[in-house]
Amino acid sequence: MKIVILNRLNENTRNAMRRCSYFENYDRQSGKFSYIRTLNRGHYPRFHVYVDETVSDLTLNLHIDQKQVSYEGSKAHSGEYDSEVVLMEG
Repeated sequence: MKIVILNRLNENTRNAMRRCSYFENYDRQSGKFSYIRTLNRGHYPRFHVYVDETVSDLTLNLHIDQKQVSYEGSKAHSGEYDSEVVLMEG
């Protein structure tokens, strides 16, 4: 699910995501930072957000990871992008 915020926030993205209970996550494969919010004490399931920032807007790509990647080196996972749970979180 993509969420576009047309006007820039008055605070930096990291602080805004922390206020929404998301924590920074570094992906070694892509070399990018993303944000996660777990739904229980384990690592999965969790909400996962990739952020694309431009000068004028902010795009959040939100999905839920149901489980860990099955094969090392693979990017495929059990992610849901348009389920009811993801829509409610968005």
